[in-house]
Amino acid sequence: MKKFNYTTLMLLLVALMTPLLLTACGKSVGETIDDATITTRVKTSLLNDEQVGGLRIDVDTFKGVVTLSGRVKSKEEEARAIALARKIGGVTDVKSTLQIQP
Repeated sequence: MKKFNYTTLMLLLVALMTPLLLTACGKSVGETIDDATITTRVKTSLLNDEQVGGLRIDVDTFKGVVTLSGRVKSKEEEARAIALARKIGGVTDVKSTLQIQP
């Protein structure tokens, strides 16, 4: 059995992974990076806001649509979280599956 050197192995891995990355979840690499950036910015905004319990809220982004899930203490906290997410650049819509649990 022939041994592959590190460079050959890495090139083979890149060649095999590139098509997967380009078609992953129907998004391009650029869209994936944009969604990750949006997710990070929304989460940071939630964590920095004193009225929102950002640690209890999960953020997911797909093609600019942000989905908030988790628990909040009140309807006002949910509304504040949605408003904060909408302020982030690149967000096209915000969906909430937040559950109110005082």
